[in-house]
Amino acid sequence: MALEMKVPSPGESITEVEIASWLVKDGDYVEKDQAIAEVDSDKATLELPAEASGIITLKAEEGDVVAVGDVVCIIDTDAKKPDGDDSSENEAKKEKAEDTSKEKKEDASKKAEPKKGTSAKTSTPSQEQDKKTYATGTPSPAAKKILDEKGMDSKDVKGSGRDGRITKDDAANATPSMGTPGNGSRGSERKKLSMLRRKVAERLVSAKNETAMLTTFNEVDMTAIYNLRNQYKEQFKEKHGVGLGFMSFFTLAVVRALELYPDVNSMIDGDYMITYDFKDISIAVSGPKGLMVPVIRNAENLSFRGVEDEVKRLAIRARDGQITVDEMTGGTFTISNGGVFGSMLSTPIINPPQSAILGMHNIVDRAIVRDGGIVVAPVMYVALSYDHRIIDGRESVGFLVAIKEALESPEELLMNSNVRRALEL
Repeated sequence: MALEMKVPSPGESITEVEIASWLVKDGDYVEKDQAIAEVDSDKATLELPAEASGIITLKAEEGDVVAVGDVVCIIDTDAKKPDGDDSSENEAKKEKAEDTSKEKKEDASKKAEPKKGTSAKTSTPSQEQDKKTYATGTPSPAAKKILDEKGMDSKDVKGSGRDGRITKDDAANATPSMGTPGNGSRGSERKKLSMLRRKVAERLVSAKNETAMLTTFNEVDMTAIYNLRNQYKEQFKEKHGVGLGFMSFFTLAVVRALELYPDVNSMIDGDYMITYDFKDISIAVSGPKGLMVPVIRNAENLSFRGVEDEVKRLAIRARDGQITVDEMTGGTFTISNGGVFGSMLSTPIINPPQSAILGMHNIVDRAIVRDGGIVVAPVMYVALSYDHRIIDGRESVGFLVAIKEALESPEELLMNSNVRRALEL
C-alpha cells in the first residue's frame, strides 16, 4: 500500500512550511517514527517523523515551500526491509546500470561520428549567421544594468556565458573591487536563509518600523545576589536537582515590577490597549537554528525552584530542536540575556506584539559609591526597550528602577525576608 505523507500543521496560524533538509534519500527504507526531514516554519524548526515503515519516495526538494496538507513523500508499506547484503547488492546494480548507460552513450557517440572519406554535414550560411558571437567580457543588457547600479566596470567581471559573455547571474554575484587582492582566500558562499531566520528578520524590521521604540538604562549592584547564591546554591541544587541561577531572580523581579506598572504588561491592538493580569515571560535563548523565545507561563505563580526548573526544561528543548510553536507563542514580556555572550550593553528590540523587553548583560567588577565610599562591586547594566505609544517615561523608568531595587534587596523584596522558605530548603 502506498501511504501519502502530508505536511502536518505545526500551529494554528501556520499555513506553509519549508523543507529545510531531508534526513533520508529517495528509495531508502524508513522505520515508523524515524525522523525523515526537518521542516522550517516561521516560528520553529521541527522534525517530520515517518508515519509507517517502508520504501520512501520523495515528492519535494530541499528548499521547497509547501502548504500544510500537501503530500511531501510516499511510503510503500508493502516493501520489505532490505538486509545488509541487499543494500550493497543494490549499490552494485546501480553502479552496473550507470556503467551500462555510459557504454551506450559512448557507442551512440561513435555512431554519430562521420566515417573516414566522408564529410560531416556542414551548416548553411544562414545557420552560421545565427551563431552570433560576442567579444569576451561583453555584458548582456540585464547584466549591464546591474553593473551600472553597482558602479562596476564590465572588465572587472569574468563572464560565464557563451564566448565569455557576462550573464545576469555573473553581474548579480559580482562584488566591487577593494584594491589589490592579497594572497589569502577570497571565497564566498551564497546560502538561502531558513524560513525561521527570514521570519525573525521580518519581525525585527517590523518592530523597528512600526513601534515608537525607546530604551532606558540602569545599573544593578549584584552583591546581594552573589552572596545568596554562594551561601545557598549547593543546598538548592542538592535538594532540587537544578542550579540556582540569575534567571530566577530576574524573572521574579520582572513579575514584581509588572504588578507595580501594569502598562508594561500590555500591548496595542489597533485602537485598543490590552492589559493582562497574568505574566507569561518569554526567555530569549540561542538554539541550533537561531534565536528562540520559549515562554514561562504564569510566572507569577512560580517560586525560585519553579522558575529554574522551567528555564532548564525549555532551554534543553530549544537546544535539542524539540521546542514547539505553542511553547513560543503568547508571551506578554521578554527577558533577553546577552551577558552570556559577553555583551556589556545593548538596546534589545521589542518582541512584537509585546510592548517591552528587558536586556541583561555581563557582570563586571566596577568601582561604585556605597555608603559614601568607593568600593569594587559586581555590576550589571540593564536596559529596557519599550513602545512609547502606550508606555510613558514614568512607567518605563519606574519599572526599571523597581527591577534594580528587587535585585539589590532580594531577601526583602523577592523572598519576604525568609530565604530558606523562598528557596524551599
